Amino acid sequence: MPHPGAAPEFERPQRPTRTLTGVTAADPRRTLKHMTFERITLEAGKMGGQPCIRGLRIPVATVVAMVADGMTADEIVAELPDLEREDVAEALRYAAEALRERQLPLRQPA
Repeated sequence: MPHPGAAPEFERPQRPTRTLTGVTAADPRRTLKHMTFERITLEAGKMGGQPCIRGLRIPVATVVAMVADGMTADEIVAELPDLEREDVAEALRYAAEALRERQLPLRQPA
């Protein structure tokens, strides 16, 4: 069991899946300790290994930043038409779960 404040444990499912060429490969979907994210993928050779939406070159961090900037899910989908509203929701769930067990350096109040 990890100590408090440790980064979340990531596991990679190893179920075979079909790629566009028909070759089987390990399933790129991400699993945090107790949750599976069907729309979040991680591929070492794509976007520097960042978690992305459905294998697209759209990082989770980009979607979360757009929400933080005040954009609605509909505005994000209009800006990035490859996305679906469910992608935005799952990106937020993924980010929340990734940070749940992690302590971030914050300034202490004066």
